[in-house]
Amino acid sequence: MTDFKRANLSMTWKLLAIALGAFGFGFALVPLYNVLCSVTGYGDQTKLLQRVKAIEHPDPSRTVTIEFLADVASSGGWDFRPVVRTIEVHPGQIYSAEFIAHNLTGHASTAQAVPNIAPSMVAAYFHKTECFCFSPQHFALNEERKMPVRFIVDPALPKHVDRITLAYTFYDESSRVSSAR
Repeated sequence: MTDFKRANLSMTWKLLAIALGAFGFGFALVPLYNVLCSVTGYGDQTKLLQRVKAIEHPDPSRTVTIEFLADVASSGGWDFRPVVRTIEVHPGQIYSAEFIAHNLTGHASTAQAVPNIAPSMVAAYFHKTECFCFSPQHFALNEERKMPVRFIVDPALPKHVDRITLAYTFYDESSRVSSAR
């Protein structure tokens, strides 16, 4: 057997061992993940099940006011506003709100909304299930569109919190800072 064939055979065995090791590691990830979750408490399935049960049973005795704010990052070019300024919600129930965006830039454009929740400690209790802020929005020239956001306020929200502000800043793609070349 020549040195070249011997080197190829050796490399083949090494690659096969790496592939088998990666395959075995893939199977080991599930038990390793479960151990990590039980040690840290992060991703604990029992806690997730408790959350789902809490969501299945909204708290009709409690009302939280959600205030919606909208801002455009640069002057002119866009009209962006909530359809309603406030709504009253019961924690544990899914709600929907809409924002209107109108492209006044004079050309087709893409924009992205960046959310902010106040007070900041409430962000852990405010869960968006659908939001126009998840991806860039493409608009034709002079296009106006209603954009929904669906959310749920966790019933575990501290009792002293009775008002949450959900604010969006709308950024046109032309206002993005390009990378230096």
